[in-house]
Amino acid sequence: MSQRREIPLPPPERRVYCNRTLNLRAIRAIGFDMDYTLVHYRVDAWEHRAYEHLRQRLVEAGMPVADLEFEPDLFMRGLIVDKERGNVVKANRFGTVKHAFHGTRALPFDELRAVYGRTRVDLAESRWEFMNTFFSLSEGCMYTQLVDRLDERRLGGVMGYGELYDLVRRTLDFAHMEGRLKAEILADPDRFVDLDPDLPQALMDQRAAGKKLLLITNSDWAYTRPIMTYAFDRFLPRGMTWRDLFDMVIVSARKPSFFTSRMPAFELVDEDGLLRPVLALSDPGRFVGGDARQVESCLGVSGEEILYIGDHLFVDVHVSKDVLRWRTGLVVRELEEELRAVQAFAEREAELTALMAQKDRLEHRHAHARLGLLRLKGGQGPAPDVTPARLHREMGRLREALEALDARIVPLAKASTELYNRRWGLLMRSGNDKSSLARQMEQYADIYTSRVSNLLYLTPYAYLRAPRGSLPH
Repeated sequence: MSQRREIPLPPPERRVYCNRTLNLRAIRAIGFDMDYTLVHYRVDAWEHRAYEHLRQRLVEAGMPVADLEFEPDLFMRGLIVDKERGNVVKANRFGTVKHAFHGTRALPFDELRAVYGRTRVDLAESRWEFMNTFFSLSEGCMYTQLVDRLDERRLGGVMGYGELYDLVRRTLDFAHMEGRLKAEILADPDRFVDLDPDLPQALMDQRAAGKKLLLITNSDWAYTRPIMTYAFDRFLPRGMTWRDLFDMVIVSARKPSFFTSRMPAFELVDEDGLLRPVLALSDPGRFVGGDARQVESCLGVSGEEILYIGDHLFVDVHVSKDVLRWRTGLVVRELEEELRAVQAFAEREAELTALMAQKDRLEHRHAHARLGLLRLKGGQGPAPDVTPARLHREMGRLREALEALDARIVPLAKASTELYNRRWGLLMRSGNDKSSLARQMEQYADIYTSRVSNLLYLTPYAYLRAPRGSLPH
């Protein structure tokens, strides 16, 4: 009898995590975003160039920014811009601000408490701007640097923090619309694109299992065709191209309107992008525009039969879940580095946890000694059978022990807050709680993972079960 072969689990950073139970066998169609989903970019290289394009346009507008440089760790996804105060904040799932910078200066605890002690971040308010994509990095970096210059009165004119943010956002959007950055990527993709040889096989498996595969991207055909060719074709069987993987390709989709509105569709007639208007989408087909309702009608699927995977929490995941009830997957590339950092810190984290448990016990004893002293002095309630002098000595010993513990805890606690990003810490945590980004993911993403090719480990037949929800007890 042959020995059963064990299939090893992938490392934590390559697993697919589940917020809501998902049976992949029940999924009949899978849609994918392209940029930072199917095609990964070297973030520092891409955002560095985006920053330089943004800086150049600001220089052309007469702003004194020519000497500024991109700082990759100044900003990260999941942060929130407070346009009223010119701050960048990190909040937990309840909207409590746990960490903040004004410009490039960290707010000390007392100032943080004074500014935000009675404030809860509500992302529905126009005051707050939630920065939830990689494209936010260059924008956030520039904004924080310009807040410093605005405070120094070096920008000229009358401008508030909100107006400054709007200026940075408009300028960066215009730089992207010009297309010069994407032209640079196409001219030198080796510099910008992070290839994933496992990805084509993961898609071929899903397709072979009978699922319809869709590419739905806001990028245009002139960019999509060459970048997909570069990222996919070298890893496919001879004679096969990336277009053979997808039943339907939709470019210039204009998400999130793609999910919420009726949009005209045009068929791509040839490789050069010649268009022909159509009344409905067809399978197979390549199109410019169209909308999600047309996709459902064409394929004869809807709602929970479709899984859409993207990297943008709002544009890809929130809207498709909220409006259409599609199943949703979020690509969070930072998970790989973050989980490796957490694993490397595991031994010190265990030490920190043990020390904190010891501190809890000592604080409990100190509190009861203090209460006993209060009852002895006031004559109220059952008092301990000891003298006040003995309680004072006990409290003194406990304070000394707590101070000694704190001396060991503080450096470990500080190191734990600097994992992944030395300024902001972990993407998924804010203090001891989930971050605002983690809460949004939990609410709208059925599954999340670091890259689409992690589906390879699951097979098309996996049944993903959400873990039991946790409470403090």
